[in-house]
Parts: sequence; C-alpha cells; structure tokens
Amino acid sequence: MPTDPLWLPTLPYDETELRKMDLTLAMSDGTSLGARPGIRPGDPGLTVTLSGTTVNVSAGTATLWRSGQGLYRAQLPASSPGTLAAASASFSRIDLVYLRVWDTSVDASGFRKADIILLPGTASATPVAPAPGATEIYIPLATITVPSTGGGGTGAATVSSAVRQITVAPGGILPVSLAADIAANGTYAGQTRYNTVRGQLETWNGSIWMAQGDWVTYTPTWGSSSVPSIGNGILKGRYSLVGRLCTVQIFMKIGSTTNQGGTTGTWSWTLPFNQAAATDPSEGFAGSSYLSVGVGYAALALCQSNVGFANKLLLLQSSAPGVLIGPGQPTTWATNNSISATMAYEIA
Repeated sequence: MPTDPLWLPTLPYDETELRKMDLTLAMSDGTSLGARPGIRPGDPGLTVTLSGTTVNVSAGTATLWRSGQGLYRAQLPASSPGTLAAASASFSRIDLVYLRVWDTSVDASGFRKADIILLPGTASATPVAPAPGATEIYIPLATITVPSTGGGGTGAATVSSAVRQITVAPGGILPVSLAADIAANGTYAGQTRYNTVRGQLETWNGSIWMAQGDWVTYTPTWGSSSVPSIGNGILKGRYSLVGRLCTVQIFMKIGSTTNQGGTTGTWSWTLPFNQAAATDPSEGFAGSSYLSVGVGYAALALCQSNVGFANKLLLLQSSAPGVLIGPGQPTTWATNNSISATMAYEIA
C-alpha cells in the first residue's frame, strides 16, 4: 500500500503520518515503527526540584512514543505541577512526576496538549511509585519519596531522577544506568553504549554487550601427533581483546580417563583467533606457563608461523632449551597434573 513520503508538493499529511516519519530521527527500540523515548543526555531540562512542598520542573524538551502513533515531540516552559499532599502518619509513600502528551484521538481526554503531572502514591510499608493510566502517553521524570510524619513528613521529602530516561539519535552512544537498560539486549550488532555503572563503553556483538578487554570463554582444541582427548579432565580457555591484541589463557588438568595422545610428541592448543602473518616463519609471540607435575616447572608459551604449528600455542621447557612439552615431557604426566599458560599476541 503506497504512502506519502516527505516532502512532496500538493500532498496532504495527517499528524500520524508525520509522527511515524519522525521515527527515522529517533533511536529504535528494536521493534518495527518503535522508538526509545526520553530526554537528551546532558540536557538539564525537565529537572524536578522541591521548594518546600512545591514541586518545580525546569523548562525542557523530550520525545514520547506510542505504539501505532509514532513519535511525539514536546517542549515546556518552567512550571509547577502542584504541591505535595500531606504525609501519612504511619507509612512513607512515593509520588511520580511525569511528562504527559494529551492526544484525544488516542486517550479520549478531550485535550491536545503537553503538561507535567504530579501523581501521588499510596502510603505503605513497602511503597512503590504509582503507574499512570494505560491510555496515557508519557515519560517519567522523577519520583518523590515522602516519609511519614514521624520521619519528617513532606519537610523531609527527597527527589530521585533514577526513572528519568535518556535517548539519543540513531547510532548515538546511549548512557545507561538503570538496571533495566543495562540488562536490555542491543538492537543491532555494532550498537555502542556507555555503561555508567562499569564506566565502560560497551558494544553489542549480536549476543552480549562487551567492552574492550572483557574476558570471553572458548574451548581450545588439544593436539598432538596422536589425537589426545581430555576425558574426565579439564580443558578450558579464555581470551581478552583490545584492538588486535589478544591475551589468551589456557588451563588443562589431567583426569583419570585422559588420553595423552601416546608417549611421545608435542602438545599444542588452538588459539581463539589466527595470529598475524609474520615475515619470517620463526617469528612469533611468547608468554609464560606454569606446569604442576608433582613439582612446579616454568615454561614458555609461544606461537609461531612454522608449518604445522601456526595459530597454535606450544610450551617450551625453560630448563631444557628446544624441548617442547608433550607426553613424558618434562616428566610423566599423572592424574591431577596441570598446565596454566598465558600469552599475548597480535591477531590477523
């Protein structure tokens, strides 16, 4: 079904068409014709404060969204939505301050305007903020906790902006601090946000949010001249990426049913990413390793571009130059003997 694109001469546009086309300017919420409403990051507008029992809201602008209706844009001058109701003698309560767009075609309110609403909560031993009506188009700005008269009443009321939602343009870096926002999945691979709790930039990789340097688990493949198998032992790896620098850690513990792959040969473990190409086949990267075989041994962890060993981690005995770790090296491997290796290398 054809629709009217912006901006062509002689075409009439209704308000719903225009609001839906405005969605291209807003951050998606991951749904078709959806948007994340809110206030711009760093914008001090629509800040809620108290002057005695009077609630004040500074001038500001915000976007609001309603399913099927598109994006509402609103701006308001500084205003006061009212004063706090009397405190309860027994319990505290939580009031909600929010920005509402009144659209009679949606909410049958009889109005077409934007306004600030102060919605009193219910005093309770476990108070929660009240919820606006289901037909209302709104975004929360702040909650106000009003203690009982024994706790100071309205004179000790406090404002929290934790419910205040931030939004950015498509592709913008969204600061997130609310638990629900931090737990939410990304909407596309490559989306970037700033997690204020961690103090880190995080990128959605299609499955999880990751910051540079975060550790990711992987299972290395253990190799030798005869194919070994870990059996009831332990073989695990993890890696951390910062740009093209990969730090990899591998841990292996021999179990009672571990097949060591014969009695001779060299052990190797696959890397999580291919190493960068080298100009010389002997050029590589080195790290460190600790071998627990009844006594402790130090060993070098390394990867080289040599044929047969490319993109694999090897272990070289520190006490016996040129001797690689494998079955019988540096001694006979027994149940509960283990290897811990760490190495940093450049990925391809």
